[in-house]
Amino acid sequence: MNKVRGLLQASHFIPTLIVSSIAFAFGVHYWWEGPAYVIAFTVFTGQLVVGWSNDLYDFADDQRHGRMNKPLVSGLISKEYLRNWLIFMVPFSFIANLLGPLGFKGGLLYWLGIGCGVAYNFYFKFNIFSPLPFAVAFAALPSCIAISKSVTPPTWMWLGGAILGCAAHFVNVIKDMDQDRESAIKGLPQRIGKRASIAVAAALVLIAVVIIF
Repeated sequence: MNKVRGLLQASHFIPTLIVSSIAFAFGVHYWWEGPAYVIAFTVFTGQLVVGWSNDLYDFADDQRHGRMNKPLVSGLISKEYLRNWLIFMVPFSFIANLLGPLGFKGGLLYWLGIGCGVAYNFYFKFNIFSPLPFAVAFAALPSCIAISKSVTPPTWMWLGGAILGCAAHFVNVIKDMDQDRESAIKGLPQRIGKRASIAVAAALVLIAVVIIF
């Protein structure tokens, strides 16, 4: 049971649950509840890949800063255990998304978003283009569900999603910004500082609301 809890914690469970819930809502809109549950599940598996790869890559830094809420640092699970699950989940999630209701095109688009999430973990969070993976991933999530029903995603969907993704990035890094700077993690929010990041995030949310509504 502890290992299951550790896997869920390493997935960044609350953001993963939020993303999966959004996928379910769009699944109900474009399909119906039955396929929506499957879509939410396959999307959930993709989010596991992003979260687990993040915790594995950040282990040394999390250890350095004493982040005991991270299951690898607290010893709830081991790096080998998490790595083995990640090795299993990558092909499982990829195939599940392509063979599920999202289909080939929708599944590939969703996995473009997952690839962006992983690329952020390993590369983009260190440079000024750090918002880019969030923009692509947030735009891809609702759009891939629309595409699964052969619907061209409307402008408000992908553009609003992209802008909200950027806002989420600025908000997400604020709490660890000082520690990130110590670790030479210099994404765009870290470069402009906390106050500017809050202002940018608020402006982006306002713009997204105007576009979507």
